Amino acid sequence: MRIAQVAPLFESVPPKQYGGTERVVSYLTEELVRLGHGVTLFASGDSQTSAKLVAACDQALWRDPECRDTLPQHVRLTELVSREAHNFDVIHFHCDYVHFPLLRRHATPAITTLHGRLNPHDLEPLFKEYSEAALVSVSDDQRRPLPRCNWQATVYHGLPLHLHAFRQRAKDYLLFVGRISPEKRLDRAVEIARRTGRQLKVAAKIYDEDRDYYHSSIEPLLRESKSFVEFIGEIGGCDKDELMGNAYAFLFPIDWPEPFGLVMIESLACGTPVIGWNHGSVPEVFSDGVTGFIVDSIDEAVRAVSHVASLNRSVCRRVFEERFNSTRMACDYVEVYSRLIRKASLPMAPPISAETETQHLQLTS
Repeated sequence: MRIAQVAPLFESVPPKQYGGTERVVSYLTEELVRLGHGVTLFASGDSQTSAKLVAACDQALWRDPECRDTLPQHVRLTELVSREAHNFDVIHFHCDYVHFPLLRRHATPAITTLHGRLNPHDLEPLFKEYSEAALVSVSDDQRRPLPRCNWQATVYHGLPLHLHAFRQRAKDYLLFVGRISPEKRLDRAVEIARRTGRQLKVAAKIYDEDRDYYHSSIEPLLRESKSFVEFIGEIGGCDKDELMGNAYAFLFPIDWPEPFGLVMIESLACGTPVIGWNHGSVPEVFSDGVTGFIVDSIDEAVRAVSHVASLNRSVCRRVFEERFNSTRMACDYVEVYSRLIRKASLPMAPPISAETETQHLQLTS
């Protein structure tokens, strides 16, 4: 199968450090190549892949100090894909909605995975206009605000089995990994650590739009809590793997409908249980009392920390291997691709002439 993967240009594929969507695109691309498919990756020029790379810009836009506006680069990206569309059996987009007008310019089957939160006020008119656009959700909960869209499947993210090392024994610290923003609720994680008497390690990225929030709300909190909170900053690779694998528990204290939450399955891959708030995809990703604890309050989270020792870290790893490996993810997508290709190959019904339609109305009246 000749497959085009179209990634956003904000980070390289894979990202050097933080970056969820581009990381998933990398895992999917590499697994499709391993399964024997011919894959072309449209991404930033500093990406690394075993697929054929078409560079839509020289380097990841968020790493380019000269970049002031990311939209022009993504508009050009859609044109590059359009020129090559006839060379593919299917095109898989991961860059939100900027490519939707392109879908009406070529006959190649296309699928779009939506990686972010769906706001009906903003998106309902768009999806109504482009009702033919075939979509994939990354969790069932993600599609809940817009259930009548052209959903083809829910495909959970997956990681390569060898990516994270399983660790049977953990240290005593709690861990928060993600970005610093109001909906991620690092303040909850700090309070849990304070009340349980455990150290909290924080590996987090600060985006420009969240710097005011960081300086006004989080930075003072970290200063007040420096006796038990260690702020590490943005990390990746082996450092991230070691940090996750040695954690006593991973805290996911979100205050929003998380579409998936890649860090949760990264934690499970290391054998580290997750304590997460009952929002978004959380109940779909891990099981309460088996691979972690699903809570609704800080009080419940504090109690959950005291019960973490009752969980089996080997079970966390086994659930990851069974449900969230990249081979399963790639096979799920191949099934979606195949359905779209078969549908596109079916002959279209001839248009009904005005005369035939009039005759039909007379016979049925």
